[in-house]
Amino acid sequence: MTSRSRIPELEGIEFTGHKSLAEYSKAARALCRDLAQEFDFAAEELMAVLTRQKGHPLLMGIDVKLRARKVAKRLHRAAELTGGAAIESVKLYLEFRQQFGDVIEPAKHRRQDTFDFNDA
Repeated sequence: MTSRSRIPELEGIEFTGHKSLAEYSKAARALCRDLAQEFDFAAEELMAVLTRQKGHPLLMGIDVKLRARKVAKRLHRAAELTGGAAIESVKLYLEFRQQFGDVIEPAKHRRQDTFDFNDA
């Protein structure tokens, strides 16, 4: 089985430091947001296409609308979950900063103020 490059924006980022992780997080967020918007738009388009189908003549299309709503609901849910993935990609970098912030920016040693007992 050959591996295919599906997401070159993310695949090309090597984890070499905190800047590369920030870059990865931003790229992942952008991709997830775009995908969520696409799913949401596709759900609306799919709903419109499916509701134009003919249903039972006595139900005046209500049955078709209900079935179309069930189908489109899956794409709406995918949009919500992908939006959540965008949020989690931001939290990835925030969690990294919280857990490894002392390594990224070591605390500067402050001169401790000492009390001088001999000062007149």
